[in-house]
Amino acid sequence: MKDFRSYILALCGKKEGYEVEFKGAKGGFPGSFWESYSAFANTAGGIIVLGIIQKDENFYPDGLDHNTILRYKKTFWDGAHNPQKVSICLLKEDDVIENEYEDGSYILIFKIPRAPFDAKPVYINGNPKYTFRRNHEGDYLCTQSEISRMYAEADLLAHPLDSTILKNYSLEKDFDQPTINQYRQLFKLRQPRHAWNALDDMEFLRKIEAWREDRETGDRGFTLAGILMFGTEEAIHDAAPNYFVDYREKMSSDPRVRYTDRLYPDGTWVPNLFQFYTRVLEKLYHAIPVKFKLEGDGRLDETPAHESLREAVCNSLIHCQWRMLEGVVIERYPDHLYFSNPGTMLITVEEFFEGGHSICRNRILQKMFIVFGRGERLGSGADIIRQGWKENKWPEPELKEHFGPNTDRVELTLRLGSVSGQNAESEETGKETGKESNAEKVKDLMRSNKRITIKEMAETLNISDSGVEKIIRNLRKEGDIRRKGGRFGGEWEVLK
Repeated sequence: MKDFRSYILALCGKKEGYEVEFKGAKGGFPGSFWESYSAFANTAGGIIVLGIIQKDENFYPDGLDHNTILRYKKTFWDGAHNPQKVSICLLKEDDVIENEYEDGSYILIFKIPRAPFDAKPVYINGNPKYTFRRNHEGDYLCTQSEISRMYAEADLLAHPLDSTILKNYSLEKDFDQPTINQYRQLFKLRQPRHAWNALDDMEFLRKIEAWREDRETGDRGFTLAGILMFGTEEAIHDAAPNYFVDYREKMSSDPRVRYTDRLYPDGTWVPNLFQFYTRVLEKLYHAIPVKFKLEGDGRLDETPAHESLREAVCNSLIHCQWRMLEGVVIERYPDHLYFSNPGTMLITVEEFFEGGHSICRNRILQKMFIVFGRGERLGSGADIIRQGWKENKWPEPELKEHFGPNTDRVELTLRLGSVSGQNAESEETGKETGKESNAEKVKDLMRSNKRITIKEMAETLNISDSGVEKIIRNLRKEGDIRRKGGRFGGEWEVLK
């Protein structure tokens, strides 16, 4: 029997791996449809197919006739325009597709788009507490903190997250003076004739919105952005208790060596964003096998590859959700660089790489980086990141989102040189030149711990989460493994 999954994906013009939910509908329009609608809309979008039953890895037609399909289409459109059923209708006419299969039965396909950030949360039954999200193989009910984050981010254009005015903070007590001096020196080098160079520190901080007054409420004071960028460690943790920045180098092949270098808040330096940015960027510049270029008699500080790194670091800091659990992680490996920050994308991954789209979670932090020549506007950041890698014929940057009840993360992987191509194939297919392939190692880990997570496998094997996910997809296609139960509480079973 033909692979229904491939058939549906081809019909919808979607790539393999795109989220698809198959629902049997012989007994009526499925009640769980709206939960999946909400879940797909609140994550990365997806496809719901009525009229196909999935059993294990096989797909079978449900035997729906054309009259039933027409009735289900009406049921959908009536519900989609009823706020007591779902909070917003996201689909257009051509997002609902009916099709006849080769055995004469019919299927009905719904292409659910990712909801715009200012339309979330997408909920059902007229109540925001019935907000769902998608996590790999299933829909789950959102926590109140997840729902609150969606509402806060829906208001981002009017009230950026980092514009929050903090009470009882002072320049003398809560700001690191050496950081302010270094920042201002960089600004002066870039714009030596600028009028702001003559201002005192307080007036300068006002200009870059480290201090502001809210005209609506009358509140005035230092902003969250100002404290994150220039603050002392104590001031930062009072403002954002979960704040954490972490740079790790994993350059040793010896499994007993966890890190060959690490930079994190250990009490030996002031871990504000400016200090973290400058220190990490210096370390990363040594990671890429590209020499600085000369122009005439002068040295260019940045080639396109160096600019790509600069933009990748800026993106992680500017787009971070600083009040979520966990923090920014930047890792260096022999063959790739990895950047991860809490929060979701405010645009789709496709829009990010298309360029020209720019919605910033932390507008003031973005301004602070732009002031001294860092952090691009107008959605050009993706182009800058890609250009340096393209010029050196390195693999295309990989951008992924992970959604979860406790934290969301955006992950960017930049692979290096010819070695990265070999390692990319190794991660995707499990092929290696060593004694044991990564695919076999994944199966060994599943045998020893049936509840092991993808992240735990990635850390153990010293490869990316996306690399483990690709290996798992291949193993499933080959029939080597299967998953019993959902993502939470389920188990891995090794069949071969």
